[in-house]
Amino acid sequence: MKIAVVKEQAAGEKRVAATPETVKKFIGLGAEVAVEAGAGLTASIADADYAAAGATVADRAAVLAGADIVLGVQGPAVESLAGAKPGAWIVAGLNPFGERARVDAYAAAGYEALAMEFMPRITRAQSMDILSSQSNLSGYKAVLDAAAEYGKAFPMMMTAAGTVSAAKAFIMGVGVAGLQAIATARRLGAQVSATDVRAATKEQIESLGAKAIFVEKVAGIEGEGTGGYATEMSDEYKAAQAELVSAHIAKQDIVITTALIPGRPAPRLITDAQIATMKPGSVIVDLAVEQGGNVEGAVPGEVVERHGVKIVGHRNVPSRLATDASALFSRNLFNFLSAFWDKDKNAPVLDEEIGNAIRLTQGGRVVNERLLG
Repeated sequence: MKIAVVKEQAAGEKRVAATPETVKKFIGLGAEVAVEAGAGLTASIADADYAAAGATVADRAAVLAGADIVLGVQGPAVESLAGAKPGAWIVAGLNPFGERARVDAYAAAGYEALAMEFMPRITRAQSMDILSSQSNLSGYKAVLDAAAEYGKAFPMMMTAAGTVSAAKAFIMGVGVAGLQAIATARRLGAQVSATDVRAATKEQIESLGAKAIFVEKVAGIEGEGTGGYATEMSDEYKAAQAELVSAHIAKQDIVITTALIPGRPAPRLITDAQIATMKPGSVIVDLAVEQGGNVEGAVPGEVVERHGVKIVGHRNVPSRLATDASALFSRNLFNFLSAFWDKDKNAPVLDEEIGNAIRLTQGGRVVNERLLG
């Protein structure tokens, strides 16, 4: 069983899909591990560290030659996988909805593509969930990015020269990223409030010491989707939420938006008119900017200014914390493959529940129901 770890080729991607820690663990299972030279450099991991852990470090062609499993952070281009075995597993974050042509190409090439972001949100798969591990870091980094752009301090400070008021931070969307953003903003000393379409999150917000901002007594809320994800809301709820948010957002210094709906464009949470009500010097961080954006006027990869308000739209935020993001991502991959490792076959054998959820292609065809539907 040969596992190949390839160097990421996507622009700006600094993460790597294995670390010396997970290389050692894979070898302990009985696998042979080959790592492309330079794969870990942008995550502060030297080739020598992989070699010391027992991996073969070589060029891409040698690493892929005869590979049974190819590990990546983002899905590698099909033409870059020459030499991998027919039917080899491609295990990575594959962005199946956004990169459907690449999924079709995996099928045509005979690879079995496994999309880690389709991992079901069930108890036994929590340690395999790349969306949660990477979103957690995104929520943390979003607050630091906001603090870097904000021209004032976050905590209240009482000095001989007078008092500095605490910043007011509003978190919109309380999934994994939102909860970490709340905790981080609180640690920095901000006054924090948060909102979400899922009523169950109110208790989580308050448990972190933030104020919950919720629409009350509106029928037709459909915010709780399957698997703990948010879904679309009724028109009545959207109108009530917009009214509530408009009143609240005008008083905020920092706003961080994190709302995503799998397979759909990100919902619009903040309009240009609402931005215009905010104080000059305020900062908005849009973590959904690459999926269409929660904020009107947000630009992927840029920090723009509208009505005196900075809108931060960094791409690939987990990659901005490449070392920790790689450590967590690579453990997700190891936890996944090791959970299904068959010692007799010296290979992982997937069950139906998780296998059918994440498998995109098999036998030359696209087989995943979420893509076929």
